[in-house]
Amino acid sequence: MIKLKNSLQLTKMQDSCKLTIEALLEGAQAIRPGVTTEEIDRRIRHYIEKYGATPSFLNYGGFPKSSCISVNEVVIHGIPGNRILKEGDIVSLDVGAHLRGYHGDCARTFPVGKITESAARLIEVTKQCFYDGIATIHPQSRIGDISAAVQHTAESNGFSVVREYVGHGVGENLHEEPDVPNYGFAGHGPRLYPGMTIAVEPMIVAGKRQIRQLEDGWTVVTCDGSLAAHYENTVAVTGDGVKILTEV
Repeated sequence: MIKLKNSLQLTKMQDSCKLTIEALLEGAQAIRPGVTTEEIDRRIRHYIEKYGATPSFLNYGGFPKSSCISVNEVVIHGIPGNRILKEGDIVSLDVGAHLRGYHGDCARTFPVGKITESAARLIEVTKQCFYDGIATIHPQSRIGDISAAVQHTAESNGFSVVREYVGHGVGENLHEEPDVPNYGFAGHGPRLYPGMTIAVEPMIVAGKRQIRQLEDGWTVVTCDGSLAAHYENTVAVTGDGVKILTEV
């Protein structure tokens, strides 16, 4: 069942979403050659807990850390640990915070020092996929409109869309209905109504779209070793369009 939020609920979500993006950017400040992904995760967790919230991902389904930190060929669900970032890497931070009964969820991909032009282009196109997707949102549009726009932007730029993982509703639960795929057909899927809050999150790869999960049960990588990028915001459908909640 898709849950519509009233004005009070949306206000609470704005608070959790504001904290979520602030925590992500706090972690991003630590990104540099020589730092471990564990250090970044600790910084994110400290920021979230400092404001009386809890990390949405910590122990969610057994996930052991407070954020997902995915480097280079890792698409999503990278477990922070002793991996040391090096010049030329790209790193995706995916963060959620639970505050006063509501979750926020967002992700960004960052360069580590100087990166290649092709890696920078992947990051920029992935971001553009998000904005082209939400540009289709208006009351009575459909989820498939978002999906088709994301897929078109990615593939027209020579990139591939991950299909096994999708965006989702978000609110009192971290994952709610509806699913928000990054591929599909305009005019299909559930209609969008004011009060819906969804996480739109393009996961785009430089090579072929096939992925696999590592033995840790979480980390998802590209099968061909190509780079992956991730851009996500929690957004609210409004009476005249869309509002990004995880934005500063």
